[in-house]
Amino acid sequence: MKCRHGCGLSGGGASGAVLVGILAFLICGVHGDKVEVIELGNWTITNQNGSLTIGNQSLPSGIYSAFGPQVLDSYNDVGLRYLAYENWTYSNVFQFDVHHYQRGHINLTFHGIDTVAEIRLNHQLLGRTDNMFVRYSYDVTSLLQTDNLLEVEIQSSVLAALARANILNEAKKNVPPECPNDRYHGECHMNMLRKMQASFSWDWGPAAPSAGIWKAVQLEIYEVAVIRDVDVDVSRINGTHWNMHIRCYLDAVGGQDFNGKLILYAVELLERPVVVDTFAMESISHLAPVIEFDQAVPIEKVVTWWPNGYGEQKLYPLHFTLKAWHGGDGPEVRSKTKSYKSLQVGFRTLELIEVPAPDGIGNTFLFRVNGVEMFMKGSNYIPSHILPEMQTKEQIGHLLRSAKEAHMNMLRVWGGGVYESDYFYQLADSLGLLIWQDMMFACAMYPVGDDFLSSVREEVRQNALRLSHHPSVAIFVTNNENEAALVQNWYGTFYDVDRFESEYRQLYLANVIHELKMVSHISRPQPLVSSPSNGKASEQDNYISSNPQDNHNGDVHFYDYLKDGWNPEIYPRPRFVSEYGFQSFPGAYAWQRSKNDSDDLLALIKHRQHHPLGNMPVIALVERHLPLPLPEEENYANALIYFSQIAQAMATKVETELYRSLRDTPHRTMGALYWQLNDVWVAPSWSGIDFYGNWKILHYWARDFLAPIAIVALYERSTDSLNISLICDQLEVDTRELSVVANVHFWSQLLPRESTSWAVTLRPNGVQYDKVVPIDELLKGQFTRTNAFLELQLRRGQQVISRTHFFPSSIAAAVGLEDPDLEYEISSRNCLNTSDVIRNSVSISIQVKRPAAFVYLELLKPYRYTLSENGFMQTTPMHVVYLTFDAPSCAWLLRKSDIRVLTVNDFMR
Repeated sequence: MKCRHGCGLSGGGASGAVLVGILAFLICGVHGDKVEVIELGNWTITNQNGSLTIGNQSLPSGIYSAFGPQVLDSYNDVGLRYLAYENWTYSNVFQFDVHHYQRGHINLTFHGIDTVAEIRLNHQLLGRTDNMFVRYSYDVTSLLQTDNLLEVEIQSSVLAALARANILNEAKKNVPPECPNDRYHGECHMNMLRKMQASFSWDWGPAAPSAGIWKAVQLEIYEVAVIRDVDVDVSRINGTHWNMHIRCYLDAVGGQDFNGKLILYAVELLERPVVVDTFAMESISHLAPVIEFDQAVPIEKVVTWWPNGYGEQKLYPLHFTLKAWHGGDGPEVRSKTKSYKSLQVGFRTLELIEVPAPDGIGNTFLFRVNGVEMFMKGSNYIPSHILPEMQTKEQIGHLLRSAKEAHMNMLRVWGGGVYESDYFYQLADSLGLLIWQDMMFACAMYPVGDDFLSSVREEVRQNALRLSHHPSVAIFVTNNENEAALVQNWYGTFYDVDRFESEYRQLYLANVIHELKMVSHISRPQPLVSSPSNGKASEQDNYISSNPQDNHNGDVHFYDYLKDGWNPEIYPRPRFVSEYGFQSFPGAYAWQRSKNDSDDLLALIKHRQHHPLGNMPVIALVERHLPLPLPEEENYANALIYFSQIAQAMATKVETELYRSLRDTPHRTMGALYWQLNDVWVAPSWSGIDFYGNWKILHYWARDFLAPIAIVALYERSTDSLNISLICDQLEVDTRELSVVANVHFWSQLLPRESTSWAVTLRPNGVQYDKVVPIDELLKGQFTRTNAFLELQLRRGQQVISRTHFFPSSIAAAVGLEDPDLEYEISSRNCLNTSDVIRNSVSISIQVKRPAAFVYLELLKPYRYTLSENGFMQTTPMHVVYLTFDAPSCAWLLRKSDIRVLTVNDFMR
């Protein structure tokens, strides 16, 4: 039973529904003129032939979470695929007090059905759905009875997609790609349906073609209209005031124009409520019911909203109350005429600056927030779970807070997933994480039939209106990689290129962009048509450019698996990089949790490796630098997993540091968003955080290479030198007592054997290009490129602000890298009770007699944990690492055997 804007009750069996209704009435009270919302729960799910059924299901729900929750274990992504080939019926039996609700209209609203469905109430067809991202509402005033049967018949998404593809193929209008690469073990024709494209498989995820009701189902009881969405466009109008351009979008029933009065409460911004009573006498059109007005806010009332790392994320609550009625006499007493909407806004300006670049070729591509040019650093976000109904606030919160902890200021919500929940964007607002928002089109051509385009327009309209007011939403982009796919013939479109170009423009320019103009903001850039693209320069090509990956315009996606990812010279010098990265494998214990005891680990890794090139790119990069055992050796699997994480972290570090260092050069690189933040299962992928929420080495290192102040030392082969740059994102910085210390270490001995230092400075919100140091000046005499390595520190006095390492030879070729005689002990334990779990904090003391390379710790317990650092170089005799994890109880009995510690030394031959 849920009370929402008035009394609410959950649907149930016939025997208990009357009592539930009475209890709801007594507990909630009579709400008079307020709109009421009743959530329907307690569903039964049955397949078409009745062989599978389950009752007492709450929402959100899906067939895999109901009948195959183990879909992500072992080989169940294939073994449970039969669930996706079935048609399903969700049914709900509920009672309704038709006499109590004689007045007004009753809407039955589905906030998310996945995907192709027919809806019946008391055996009467209400309508059909075909878009997972769309809210569907039906007037059921005349259909509700005391006893009601609601049925949602959901067609297999696999079969529905196939049927639509067959129709197009018969008309010689096929829309590629038809099927994914065989390595994906996926399903075909994902682009036929408006559902999460990744649910049919991706190179990082399984095929789990979901079906279900993944958002709430509600009865909305009101007489005239309700507030559905509010968009607030915040802008600076002069030196004394901000302006809020406010548009309240209403849903109206009854098919006639109406009157209304809107009140805005903004207690932190305005001394008194704002009453919009223009429409108390004038009518509001029921065809396009919008109330629009401007409200000035004195500048002294406002604390500016800033992205993470630049200032406070101050948010201001706005509360809207609408009374709507028919006729000039005003609302009748106790009629259901009052609805509410609450949201939070942040005051900031945001521009995308595309002006002639310093190198004289093309345009810049950079974001300016509150007048400050900012380097965007972050990652790409995929859905937190492959089953949409399993995406939780707890998962989302952990991922976004992890991004903030790694100093990210932007996440790209990728176009093959879902438009994220309200909670996601609210949390991004509060954490200062700007959102690059793709619309949900990715890596495919799409049909452009009338029904499909009509559905797309409604999808874009609804989701853009829902998201637009968030200060975190920095830019909308209509698709992921579809322009590049078209012009580079990824899917064999050249045979009918004129048709595909025409359909591309029809879909994205005439429909998606057209709808996005509804939420055009002064304080938000105009939408981009694709990513990658040439940005502003694409306009001259009517948004299909011959090279959408032009380094001199817009954004690029860059991957090269055939070269050495640790070498900075292989990377482009672009304006903005919105995708790049390397694969790695989750930790060995994650695989243990995900597999059956009888599963062979390497075979399971191979099954879940969806990259068309298989494991070859990972192994090739590892073998360039690390002492990987032979496949027949017993320790091969553990070494491959561990080394893959080192190789990924180093490659991503080098590439990111290069892009950050190019900020103030003529290249003017101003953004780096690596692929990808998170995972949807335990598998080879590009992620920095695994499916269970545990950080790989990459994410630990990201805290350092994305830090506001960082030292970068990149090797230049042409001069055999280290190019040292000092990066500072801070707008104000203390430059006193700054120095760089270059330490030379032997692989065979602890502590630096030689040090050189020099005074330096930092450039606020910029890069200080410090010096180019020949390797021979640092490694000379007894130090060679195989027996020594370099550590460079940026210090203030004796405090180390940032450090980086340079390895002049492959680690596998290091001379003197031997058994470090590593010992570790759990030196302290502490517990802190929180509301629902116990926070365990553990100190781990690590002792070595020789340098230990890339020390890696892994907790062998089914808890999500965080370490103070991981994958680090230990060159001192003693080092303490702090382990934190949440558990149901205090882990007083945590043993050394519950923690695995690995070093590269362990695998040296």
